[in-house]
Amino acid sequence: MKSNIILKGALLCLIASMAWGAMFPVAESAFAFIDPFYFSVIRYVLVSIILFVLLWVKEGKKALRLEGRGLPLWFFGTMAFTVYNLLVFTGQNQLGASGVILASVMEALMPMISVLLLWIFNQNRPKPITVGCMGIALVGCFLVATKGDFQSFLLGGNALFPVLLIFAGVLGWVIYTIGGDQFSHWSPLRYSTLSCLLGTATSVIVVFFLTLFGFLDVPSISALGAIAPEMSFMVVIAGVIALLSWNAGIKILQPINGILFINFVPVTTFAISLMQGYEMTMYDIVGTLFIMLALISNNLYQRRTAKIKVPVKAHAH
Repeated sequence: MKSNIILKGALLCLIASMAWGAMFPVAESAFAFIDPFYFSVIRYVLVSIILFVLLWVKEGKKALRLEGRGLPLWFFGTMAFTVYNLLVFTGQNQLGASGVILASVMEALMPMISVLLLWIFNQNRPKPITVGCMGIALVGCFLVATKGDFQSFLLGGNALFPVLLIFAGVLGWVIYTIGGDQFSHWSPLRYSTLSCLLGTATSVIVVFFLTLFGFLDVPSISALGAIAPEMSFMVVIAGVIALLSWNAGIKILQPINGILFINFVPVTTFAISLMQGYEMTMYDIVGTLFIMLALISNNLYQRRTAKIKVPVKAHAH
């Protein structure tokens, strides 16, 4: 019986990770018709509505109260649903096919970035082995980002700014993840829903003013129709289903076990990108292997010492 429960948890985490891995190439297809800002806002308005209904049905009207914590909820929600989505997808779009790979690779880097932030802000200094794993992971990310052209990248090549956008976006999601500890007495669904509503409201305001001042164009009806399949996937599969699957899977497996499934994000992205005709470079492969090696090694060390805890909560991407 216990093995069946563990298998269920593994399957749920796998479904979520593969959905998030597919998210980046699916979004890239949509960007041929709509800009990343409007794409992200429309997506999360729909996700917010679904989460709102689910929370109301599951936990009742009282769960919709902010309990005087509106400001931190707004901040963390903005980090995730404005900073992460707008910056990551904008950077990905500017880089093209290589941005799809880089965005998914940085997704797998999140646990290591979490350790780094806790070290900086909470003085929670990791053990030397974890620091070494962080170094290996950063080298791997650098390989994927530069594709071996280190000099051009460091001297401010065209790829530098989009890479920084993606990194800033990922950093925003890590801040949101760590911020969830302040709402540990709430259910994951409640924190996800209320922060998503407030963060999406920020995105709507940003997009409204960018459109008002001529930086963005309102997408046409035909463009919205053209991206209907991609939007459906992003809202239902990579949004709501992935969220609920991951939270349920992590609850069964515990974070120290479930986090390993984040490795399936770049693996899934690689597989879909190859089918779409992307020519994988050796730097993509080696860099991703470095990150996976670092994550697995640090996880094994955690198991042995049971002293280092990496914050791993997941919410809709």
